[in-house]
Amino acid sequence: MKLDHKKVIKVGMAEWKQIEFPNTIRTSGLGSCVGVVVYDQWKKKAALAHIMLPDSTMAKYKQINRAKFADTAIEDVVAVLQTKGCSIQNMKAKIAGGAQMFSISSTNDIMRIGPRNAEAVKKILRKYRIPVAAEDIGGNKGRTIEFDPELSTLHIRTVNQGEAVI
Repeated sequence: MKLDHKKVIKVGMAEWKQIEFPNTIRTSGLGSCVGVVVYDQWKKKAALAHIMLPDSTMAKYKQINRAKFADTAIEDVVAVLQTKGCSIQNMKAKIAGGAQMFSISSTNDIMRIGPRNAEAVKKILRKYRIPVAAEDIGGNKGRTIEFDPELSTLHIRTVNQGEAVI
């Protein structure tokens, strides 16, 4: 009898990785950043991106880290899942993060990093017609998330608030 050797694949800030069952995938340090998991529950495959900024057009340089931005990271994640045999019609997403980490009285949109990241992620997912199956967005606390492709569950640990599963 062969035992499944489950690994937890860790994703750093401004990075994305792809996994398949039996492995799980985790990222931590989601404050104003957004963790977006795009997955195919039938193929038990997923990719997680740790997104820092909403739009690559904000980049100052031509050479960019595509995983850093919502538009380019989600484009890459969808493409890699398709190369792994996943159908875009079967893809769903779960998202977490997008906190407003600093209390500001300014109405300056540039300081709304978390909410802008969350809005950008949802906009790009709509572009690909990938439904958001669940989300834990906003607030002012950091999060760590871990996705299990076997059950399509996203475990969320929020600072001083315990764990939730969506």
